Formats: sequence, C-alpha cells, structure tokens
Amino acid sequence: MAETNNAAAAEAVKEVKVKAEKPPKAPKAPKEPKVKGMRIAYEKRKALYAYGFLAIWIIGTIYFFLKPLLVSFWYSLNETNVTVGYMGTTFIGIRNYINAFRQDTDYTEALLSVLSQTLWQTPLIIIFSIFVSVILNQKFHGRTFARAVFFLPVIIATGPVISIINGDMDTSGYSGGAEQFSTMFETDMTGALMNFLGVYNISDKVTDLISTVTSNVFNLVWDAGIQIIIFLSALQNIPYSAKEAASIEGATAWEFFWKITIPYISPMIVTNLIYTIVDSFIDPSNSVMTLVLDEASQWHHGYSAAMAWAYFAIVILALCIVLPIINKFVYYEV
Repeated sequence: MAETNNAAAAEAVKEVKVKAEKPPKAPKAPKEPKVKGMRIAYEKRKALYAYGFLAIWIIGTIYFFLKPLLVSFWYSLNETNVTVGYMGTTFIGIRNYINAFRQDTDYTEALLSVLSQTLWQTPLIIIFSIFVSVILNQKFHGRTFARAVFFLPVIIATGPVISIINGDMDTSGYSGGAEQFSTMFETDMTGALMNFLGVYNISDKVTDLISTVTSNVFNLVWDAGIQIIIFLSALQNIPYSAKEAASIEGATAWEFFWKITIPYISPMIVTNLIYTIVDSFIDPSNSVMTLVLDEASQWHHGYSAAMAWAYFAIVILALCIVLPIINKFVYYEV
C-alpha cells in the first residue's frame, strides 16, 4: 500500500515538472482592421497628391498657354477674317512672313531699332546692376530702405504709372500736368555739360549716343530692379572662407572684386543677361511690339501672328548666339 502511494506521488511530481518546463503560450496578435476600398502605399499616396496639385497647373498651361500658342501659329499661316461666331481662316502658307520682311519696311526698321537698342542697353543694365548690388551689399545705415527704393519700380511698374512718368497720358483719360510731371525724370543737363566741355559738336554720332544714354538714365534704373536683387543674393552666397583667404593673402578691394566676386556671381550674370534680353524684346513699348499690337487691334490677326512668330525666332537666335559665348567665361563651382 505504501509503495502504491509513493508511486502515485512520484507521478504527480513528474507531471508538475513537465508543466513547469513547458513555455507559456504567446498571446495572439490583435487582428488588423480591414480597410475598405483600395490599399495604397504611403509613397504612392504622396505621389498621387503631388500629381493632383500639379494637375491644376498642367490644365491651366495647356488651356491658357499651349492652346493659344498653337492657334496663333495656325493664324500666322492663314489670312484671317472675323465672322459672326468664329474666326474665318484661309490657308496661304508663309505669305504673311514674306510680306513682313519684303513689303513691310516698317517691320524691318523696327527690328533693327530694337536689336540696336538691346545691344547697347543690355550691357549698361548688367554693369549698373552689379555696381548697385555691390554697394547695397555693404553695411551702412539705411541699407534696407535703399534696397527697397531700387526694387520699388518692379512693384509699381504698371502701364498707367510708366505712362504718367513718360508724359503719355492719351490712354489714361487725363492729360493735364503730364508733361510737368514727366520733366522730373528728364536729364536736360547733358547738353549744357557737353557744351561746357567743348565736345558737343565734335561728332554727331557720339553726341546722339551720349544724349540717348543719358536721357534713358531713369529707364535704366527702372529696368534694373530684378537684376539688382539677383546679384545681391549671389553676393550674399559668396563663402566666408573665400573672403578670409583673400584677406590673408593681402588682396585689395579691386583684386577681390575681379578675382573673387566676379567669378562667384558669373552664373547669375548669365541669368540676368537672359532676363534682360528677353525683357527688352518683349517690352510692349518697343517698336516691334507696337507694330504687332497695332496689327492685332486692326483685326489683322494672321499678319500680326506672323510678325510675332518671326520676332520670337529672332529672340531665340539671339540667345543661341550670346549664351555659348558668355558660358565660356562662367565659373561654376563643383
């Protein structure tokens, strides 16, 4: 009897040990809630959001830019006539382009005038912008106000404002006081100064060039606002290590300007050069744009479009000639 009890006790001890040795069962992971609809990865979802926001811009570009661009090119190959409800077109090929260059002497004269004006005005704007931006980059009292003054024309350079300043009030509905107001910006002292120096009648071409340049001083300042801001940002990005190394080597301000400043801002010179050329070509007050807009206002849309497209091709050709030459002197930091 005692042996039976001992055997039972031993079996009970073994069962307890076996249960103690078995690891406890891991708790079951909670079930993920079922997502209704399509499951999209986070990266793809972000990309879809980006395409959704870009779609507004893409639709606007296609509808408000590409479509009118193609329509204007089609008009340039046609003779247009306005009818009730639509624009009538008669295909004539490149006849409008031929007429613009062979029969319309005003168009070729206007092209030469704009090209010559851009040729001398662009370097002046670039040099003036570099000069002013270097000054505005210095530390002096009232620097913020001075920067705002040079950028102010960009903010208020609207059609009516520039018309008032130039004395052209025909489109504003009021002509009183326009001439008196515009004289504030004229530079009539040039002729007197040249007479005083005795160089007024030496050469008619030199006199006309000096008079033209000085009479456009205000327009020069007016057109240089964006370029000054771009150059100013480039000057502020010149690394301090370059300035420190130049000062240790004993470089003068003149040497620092040509050896450090100009190479570092040379990419922005290219940017401002492109901006200035394009801005000069598309200025509504230049003679070519005036002819194009006048032809459009007289309902000659086909001929107007042909002149505009020819003008556009000339602008692209000018940039293709200038950029490869300028890029040879540009320093790009790697």
